[in-house]
Amino acid sequence: MGEFQEFTEALFGQLSVEIDEEKEIIKLASRAKDDINRKVEFKNLEDIATSVLSDYKNKVEEFLGVKIPEDIKLEFPELTELKRLKGKKVFADKESKEFVTELFNAVAKEDKTKIAELMQEDTAKYLVYSTYAIQYISKITTTYGDYLDSVIYLNKFILSRYPEIILHKQGEPYELKFDNVNSGYIGAVKMTVLEELIHAAQENLQKINKNAAIEVNKINEELASIILSLDTKTVNSLSEYCQLQAVPDDFPFAKKANLFFFLNPDHFLIEQIGPDVMTFTHVEMDPKIEEAIPQLLDIYKKWLVPIQQHHAAFTAMEGMAAFAIENILKDDHDFQNYLTTFMGTDFSAYQVRKSMGKDFTKTVYEKLGTSTFKKMIEIPPNTKELKDPQLYLKKLS
Repeated sequence: MGEFQEFTEALFGQLSVEIDEEKEIIKLASRAKDDINRKVEFKNLEDIATSVLSDYKNKVEEFLGVKIPEDIKLEFPELTELKRLKGKKVFADKESKEFVTELFNAVAKEDKTKIAELMQEDTAKYLVYSTYAIQYISKITTTYGDYLDSVIYLNKFILSRYPEIILHKQGEPYELKFDNVNSGYIGAVKMTVLEELIHAAQENLQKINKNAAIEVNKINEELASIILSLDTKTVNSLSEYCQLQAVPDDFPFAKKANLFFFLNPDHFLIEQIGPDVMTFTHVEMDPKIEEAIPQLLDIYKKWLVPIQQHHAAFTAMEGMAAFAIENILKDDHDFQNYLTTFMGTDFSAYQVRKSMGKDFTKTVYEKLGTSTFKKMIEIPPNTKELKDPQLYLKKLS
């Protein structure tokens, strides 16, 4: 087996837990359907979501004080389509977009030959974008929805199967337990549609997030190309110095890949400096590493600006959504049932969950009220302001 084929096997090794879980969900859902269908029946996901969209669009606009695109629509991808969609959520420039699409299509179809071909065709791009495939696809069974380009995507694979699986696990008599689980199912759809409606209202933040992510990925591609061009002696001495796992000499690509994943700023700087790197304006290099790769310091310096823009925009988007959901659904019976039947928690526990973005939004909201959301979208906070909302309020005054 060639080295690229070995790497493809390693990719699926990292996805094996998720793939096994997908198979288990299909099996459990089939068994549940057979047992339950004769007694009770859950409403079609498409019908519930369409009704929720109609009911909640105005509520979201009213709470945020921001308009949602008129042409917003719903789509309901099953598993393979959902994995392909995740490729669209990877923001890359025009030169890399086609590669990303092909890679995610191949991963969705588990086409190992195609993945090995893509790796051989453009190794630098593979090193950068395969990490997204692992990161995004390994979360598919915990992702209920996505938003992109005026479309709300609901995870049909999960949302149409979980209610039956949950009811089946609770056991007979299904008729007595159906109402609670069904209410929780409706609550899950409400929460998901609501969250994606909020994301749909965040147009300027979405644009900043996308452009920053494209820049980060371009810089990571540049780093991958530099590391792939290093000679064997440099790769070996750096790998030893960085105490990387030993790799046999007949796997030269694997050695360089290990070095890339270690020196990738997402890993290296955050591991070395910690999350505070998100507020830094400069970085310093280990002299030994800088001597081996003189371009590395410039790469890290270039990376700081877009990664901080990306981090700030994404944190603000997620925090605003979490705050709005909590406030809009706080008295909703279906949402309460979702928390108990699907999540095994309750609203008070849900409410105290911490997140930097939610805490920031709450602080600003206490001062500015409804105008908070419009301000956050039009004038996004930076990473320092997210940690200290008073800096943001001062900037606005």
